[in-house]
Amino acid sequence: MTKCAASMERVRNPLPAILDKHQRPLRDLRISVTDRCNFRCVYCMPKEVFGAKFHFLPKKELLTFDELQRTVRIFGQLGVSKVRITGGEPLMRQDLDVLIRQLSEVEAIQDMAMTTNGYFLTPEKATALKNAGLKRITVSLDALTDNIFKTVNDVGVPVSRILSAVDAALTAGLKPVKVNMVVKRDVNDQQVIPMARHFRHTGVTLRFIEYMDVGNTNGWRLEDVVQASEILSTLQEEWDLEPVAPSHPGEVARRFRYRDGGGEIGIIASVTQPFCRHCSRIRMSPEGQIYTCLFGSEGFDLRQLLRDENVDDQHIIETLTALWTERRDQYSLLRTQMTPSQPKVEMSHIGG
Repeated sequence: MTKCAASMERVRNPLPAILDKHQRPLRDLRISVTDRCNFRCVYCMPKEVFGAKFHFLPKKELLTFDELQRTVRIFGQLGVSKVRITGGEPLMRQDLDVLIRQLSEVEAIQDMAMTTNGYFLTPEKATALKNAGLKRITVSLDALTDNIFKTVNDVGVPVSRILSAVDAALTAGLKPVKVNMVVKRDVNDQQVIPMARHFRHTGVTLRFIEYMDVGNTNGWRLEDVVQASEILSTLQEEWDLEPVAPSHPGEVARRFRYRDGGGEIGIIASVTQPFCRHCSRIRMSPEGQIYTCLFGSEGFDLRQLLRDENVDDQHIIETLTALWTERRDQYSLLRTQMTPSQPKVEMSHIGG
């Protein structure tokens, strides 16, 4: 059997599920395709750090589309069936639809999704992504009022630009379309009700996210967190909600639906109600560093293996298996009331 044929045979007959030290299986791969973003959101890429003099990764250090396809094919053999494309802002990576098409060709991948700030998501781009194989999309929007949203994105982008992107995604058939709102106290917490009211009866699932201490540059403080219980209470004062069962094991959002048929919302409470016990995600940065936790401090250099002509897929499979089976991460369960002092990878580098 040739090397190529053997590789294809392993795709058709994936290895048994691998479990980490807490018996969590590997199912989800998040790929950051660029560390660049055109926004400077205060909770992610504050201008004081990511200013004009900040050095982003040069193109030669980014994994190529072929390297990314090979990586996804290998992870598929290890049990991964879901891939999410993130950034930075992923649509700043040129010809992203070409990459989506290549990744969609991997037999093991059943679900291909993307998270974007929506700025570049035109109707033409949304259609191209859908035709290439993208199934679902999540758009970030933190307020409906221009002055608040411009304060958050810190580059003057109006709300209308992002709402047009949501419409483009719906029209292209990228369903379900989700909208993520990071809620920060005294910044945009007064927008919870207006956001919910706007997206009711639209088919869009709005998800409220507790402000997280990802990285070391966003000035996170516990007192700035609007807790999930407070968000839910605020919503219940306005509408009658009922809980919805998780759609799959390890789902991070607590789901609720309006009893009047207005649709569904989600609340992601990684600070106050950690979901580490069921986390099945692994993340990869644009230059091929593997992180087994969103709050990780050091990655594993996969790129060196991908670019070594003497290293075959089987060696990489064995290396990644060892990496996952030794995984013990449960940062959010162990978080104290103050952000730990150890360095953490920035969210803009590996996605949320």
